[in-house]
Amino acid sequence: MYDVALLIERQLNQLDADQIVALHEGLDEPVTYHLLLPVESSTAVLSSSLSALGAGQFMPPTEPDVLAEVQREIKTAGQAELEASGALLRARTENVTETLTEDDPVITLADLVKKTSAAEAIILTEPHTMSEFFHLDWTSRARRKLDVPTLHLLEHVSFAGQA
Repeated sequence: MYDVALLIERQLNQLDADQIVALHEGLDEPVTYHLLLPVESSTAVLSSSLSALGAGQFMPPTEPDVLAEVQREIKTAGQAELEASGALLRARTENVTETLTEDDPVITLADLVKKTSAAEAIILTEPHTMSEFFHLDWTSRARRKLDVPTLHLLEHVSFAGQA
């Protein structure tokens, strides 16, 4: 079994799935993709939203029902994206596991690589120019933390477009 840890920033599309599978064509052993999708905590989402509106300092609501409902919505949306991504890979006759996390994506990826004995890690994100420039992006952080080859791909962009 050839295990690949796959950290995604958002739901895969057909192109992403085709390209990921193409990377492992011709292997003599079956491939298992271990999908990992991070979601933010409800407090972080509310804080970010209110700060963007110019609200300045953010005090989380003291109503636990509000935070719990926002967190349920975040997890439900994340789980739907994760399941749709897994379905795209399964449709290409691949083995897939799925994990949704609220924890630091790179630390969770490192744990996943260790737990599954993954031979490589692939990270699919949209471009993050500033964090990439300062090597604070997921891929740069993962390369410092992991002892396996780590590939960064731009989501929803063909290999030719990434060259």
